[in-house]
Amino acid sequence: MTEFSSRVEAISISGIREVFEAAGEDAINLGLGQPDFPTPEHARRAAIEAIEAGDADAYTSNKGTSELREAIVAKHARDNDVSVDPENVVATAGGSEALHIALEAHVDAGEEVIFPDPGFVSYDALTRLAGGEPKPVPLREDLTLDPATVEAAITDETAAFVVNSPSNPTGAVASEADVRAFARIADEHDVLCLSDEVYERIVFDGEHHSPLRFAESDNVVVVNACSKSYSMTGWRLGWVTGSSERIERMLRVHQYAQACASAPSQYAAEAALTGPQEPVEEMRAAFERRRDVLLDGLEEIGLETATPQGAFYAMPRVPDGWVEEVIDRGVVVVPGEAFGENGAGHARISYAVDIETLKDALEIMSAAADAVR
Repeated sequence: MTEFSSRVEAISISGIREVFEAAGEDAINLGLGQPDFPTPEHARRAAIEAIEAGDADAYTSNKGTSELREAIVAKHARDNDVSVDPENVVATAGGSEALHIALEAHVDAGEEVIFPDPGFVSYDALTRLAGGEPKPVPLREDLTLDPATVEAAITDETAAFVVNSPSNPTGAVASEADVRAFARIADEHDVLCLSDEVYERIVFDGEHHSPLRFAESDNVVVVNACSKSYSMTGWRLGWVTGSSERIERMLRVHQYAQACASAPSQYAAEAALTGPQEPVEEMRAAFERRRDVLLDGLEEIGLETATPQGAFYAMPRVPDGWVEEVIDRGVVVVPGEAFGENGAGHARISYAVDIETLKDALEIMSAAADAVR
């Protein structure tokens, strides 16, 4: 048997998936980042109409349809107060591909990528696949990323640093002051700020801010997707935006790895972005109510939890053996170490389930806490 590449041998199956696959069929799943709402009807209908008309039968432009890219441009103006050229947008197969092509285009072998720890599992793996060196940095006590920590970690070998707000797995939302500082760091150190904004529409406290708005150089690349805001995880439609020079390099990777994003999904995404936005607000409000139920329940159990200001995750500190005990009792949560060394002693809980299910899970969590204390 031939040998495998050192790059692929340096990564493993996501700890999130391992926990999910190991759970029983009847388990309450608080492990995956999957909104439990339907994709908005007008987005579904747009895809169906495109398919029936034959508009989705062929390749689109490598960058995506012009109509979708114009919709993304309008979204950035509406939600982020940022002007983007439609030529500087590439539609991708979800936010995951957007992250992948951004790192492939900007990271040379041995170069460092700084990212939060705990942080989204893909940052480490995609850095390794690009031949780079992961450089995770710890968070503040409130689980936000401190710009000073990022700046102190930068060396001559640093290619990029990742900002993720709202955050997976913590639910933390970066303040405007911190986001301005991230933009300044990108400018002054001439290093790429890769801003993962996939959860930007799901904010409960404060506001979402993008470093793209504050940077004076072209050292910011933004990754986003329809997956979370519009409950379109299965549609696999994301995008990346940056300067024309950066987009051209990312397009080189995208055109060989993917050619173009799925055509039906592009039509659905265009409709989602330009159509009624009430479904987004309804989901956001539902997640906020669930967050409050979960936080009250965790407090009653005695688990210290930083208040998540966005996304749909909480990351309480948990006693030894608690995660295993909870899973054994039929509730899927993810051990914090799946998101990095500094996640140890925590668990990620997704509240993308209805409130009654959440209450049932909290009862099991309480019994599990009593069992291991």
